[in-house]
Amino acid sequence: MDYRGKKPIFAHKITTKMKQKRPFLLLFVMSFLLSCLFTEMRAQSFDQYFEDNTLRLDYVFAGNSSEQHIYLEQLYKQPRWAGRRSRLSEKFLNGNGQLTVRDHATQEVIYVWTFSTLFQEWLLEDEAKTLSRAFESSYNIPYPKAKVDVTVTLTDHHQQVTASLTHTIDPADILIRPIGDKGIPFYYVWKGGQKAGKPEKSRASRRYEATEFDPFEDVNVAECIDFAILAEGYTEQQMGKFYADCERAVDALFAWEPFASLKDRFNVVAVAAPSLEAGPSVPHRGVWKETASNTHYDTFYSQRYLTSQDMHTIYDLLSGVPFEHIMVLVNSDTYGGGGIYNQITFATSDHPTFREVFVHEFGHSYAGLADEYAYDDMDTEWYPADVEPWEPNVTTLKDFASKWADLMPEGQPIPTPLDPNVPDFRQARENPDALAKLNAATQVVGVFEGAGYQSKGCYRPAQECRMKINEVQDFCPVCARAIRLITDFYTSVAPR
Repeated sequence: MDYRGKKPIFAHKITTKMKQKRPFLLLFVMSFLLSCLFTEMRAQSFDQYFEDNTLRLDYVFAGNSSEQHIYLEQLYKQPRWAGRRSRLSEKFLNGNGQLTVRDHATQEVIYVWTFSTLFQEWLLEDEAKTLSRAFESSYNIPYPKAKVDVTVTLTDHHQQVTASLTHTIDPADILIRPIGDKGIPFYYVWKGGQKAGKPEKSRASRRYEATEFDPFEDVNVAECIDFAILAEGYTEQQMGKFYADCERAVDALFAWEPFASLKDRFNVVAVAAPSLEAGPSVPHRGVWKETASNTHYDTFYSQRYLTSQDMHTIYDLLSGVPFEHIMVLVNSDTYGGGGIYNQITFATSDHPTFREVFVHEFGHSYAGLADEYAYDDMDTEWYPADVEPWEPNVTTLKDFASKWADLMPEGQPIPTPLDPNVPDFRQARENPDALAKLNAATQVVGVFEGAGYQSKGCYRPAQECRMKINEVQDFCPVCARAIRLITDFYTSVAPR
């Protein structure tokens, strides 16, 4: 009620109500002040140890299934820091590796980053039993103000440390190479955290020309999650298509929940790295191309597994671009892709399932979600029974209470039998009613056997999900929660 200008007769009634509500008002004020204090303490923690620049760490991971090694290759200094500025010493997921930064003087942990790698996937291949190989990896950390000790660890699928390297970095070291913009054009195709009264310029009206606008205008790098889309297999003459494909990627990502409700927390920047030839390499067809990121199909001899082993090159192409997460968008109409947690996403631009595949692969690289499908003839045990997987959407039942036990309907059996009324996705593709039943199955939480490529011993949270098949639109409640929680983590929302 707006009581301004009312006669004093109403004043006593209003005051009485205000007295009744005073405890709630006091609680609200206290909560607000604590929130402000919490935010200020976080900002002070970042500023105490770091400056607003990026330290890039280039490593080589090498070895075979019996022994692994970690080698430091090069250090770089880049302008701006695009990562999180609070909850710096926390980790959201374990991943298959961890980078821990300690203040050299006090040994206090001041930053943690977890990840997975293509190298660790390869270690489960038969080739790793008889051959040693080396794989590149790069990571960004905030630039320290004083000496730090950096420890990199790799773990196996039993979550045991298999390799470790600790080295000291002096930020004043003259051999830390400063690098900046490589001259590759980049433009924001989506800006999160827009200020009120400053609407985003229509993407349809842009020409993406260097003289059109400042790419950093109204970009909230500090508070949003910065997602870079890197052109691969696009020639200089095809950059108009690249920008259009990036816009399709943005539309696809934010078409599905929970990303649709979280879109204001993301920036998406398109990085127009030109290739000499169009399209990726396709080894099983004898086709090899000269491209910016050297992507190819047939990774580990799997025809549709599209990746690149040139991670240092990819980070070179992104020099001067603020980013936390990367998608390499490959100019191809052939089905394929890949996603590695906190490292990279690969997706093809022109296959009919581009939207579905991109969102699925981003679920891997961004939220650490596991594949929920299984193969009856899978020989490799990705998820041993004696270990609870770190991925939030699969379980071996070793420690199910730490997963989605709180989301289980009362009386739901464990394991949960398949619902025979849910149609086979292969027969549902052209049937709207069957597709609706499939999508409804994504919202029924249970413990369904068959996940993580294993038909036995590994369980998923729903009969169908975006992390299992392309024919459904929705993530299951467990995957959706994981995406929301990791977004809270990256955007400095306090733990609930």
